[in-house]
Amino acid sequence: MRSIWAGSIAFGLVNVPVKAYGATEDHDVSLHQVHDADGGRIRYQRRCDVCGKKVDYDDIDKAFDDGEETVVLTDGDLESLPSEKSREIDVVQFVSNYQIDPIMLERSYYLQPDSKSPKAYSLLVKTLENTELTAVVKFAFRQKTRLGALRVKDHVLILQGILWHDEVRDVDSIKIPTKTKISPQELNMSAALVEQFRGDFRPADFVDDYQLELKKTH
Repeated sequence: MRSIWAGSIAFGLVNVPVKAYGATEDHDVSLHQVHDADGGRIRYQRRCDVCGKKVDYDDIDKAFDDGEETVVLTDGDLESLPSEKSREIDVVQFVSNYQIDPIMLERSYYLQPDSKSPKAYSLLVKTLENTELTAVVKFAFRQKTRLGALRVKDHVLILQGILWHDEVRDVDSIKIPTKTKISPQELNMSAALVEQFRGDFRPADFVDDYQLELKKTH
């Protein structure tokens, strides 16, 4: 498994060099489009919607719409952004392990010590385990400044992305009836049904039936 990022965890005067590895992988079968007559792969061309000409990669810049106009960014603009040069996972706060709402969590990464003396890494792991705390961090990765949760699983530091507050939609926009009457009998029956399905969650007990059947089609 190859590392995808290298840097350090920083808080106060403590600096912990680490390498990051993807903690998850996608097992979905990748589908693409083909010509039904001969099975040839369908290719897409890069065309400018102003002049209609095909455009080479060397002539393509990145841009964003600010609501009034298109702002074009050159490679120099992107390289000048401070976050692009940062190689630090900056600890900004320590919170209870149960304080971060799971709806805000994104992709996870394993962090491996990247030093001949991993004592600082082990000390941070042990401290988080003993205090039952999660570190809220800021870091830059793949051209984005990100918020993250740094926690411990099986004595390994895990960095998990956290959505920014304004990226989570307000639940108040979902209309739920509040005057529905539920009798004690209905509630007891529902609780009994739930109890029949109760158990311990073991991830290995579940498989992706769709992907398995899809692989069998050939």
